[in-house]
Amino acid sequence: MIICPEVAAGFSTPRPPAEITHGQSGPDVLAHTARVQDITGADVTAQFLTGARVALALAQDHNCQFAILTDASPSCGSSHIYDGSFKGKKHPGTGVTTALLRAHGVQVFAETEIDQCVHLLDQLEQKRFSSPGK
Repeated sequence: MIICPEVAAGFSTPRPPAEITHGQSGPDVLAHTARVQDITGADVTAQFLTGARVALALAQDHNCQFAILTDASPSCGSSHIYDGSFKGKKHPGTGVTTALLRAHGVQVFAETEIDQCVHLLDQLEQKRFSSPGK
């Protein structure tokens, strides 16, 4: 299944650049201690939270254990995101959707980590089929 949390939240494509403010991260947005702003200064936090909730609901409806998301995005970043300065600087952190999925037990991989995700899936399949009673 494929979903873009930002499109699901009603953003246009492309959307204006947006970043989590003050060098914070997705968990801070979920805790309501950080905001997501676009380059014009508009607060788009509510839309990013909506997109994350839509992605989580879809993952739960389909019993997803893994997600592959685009790194650096304020929604989907899984290892780094932009720092909120709109100067192209990145810092370690996660996006809002990644933070929400991880908080609910979904393992999130960056698009550059597809091989690791496939390896983990292979291990789980081997374990499932080698278990007694299967």
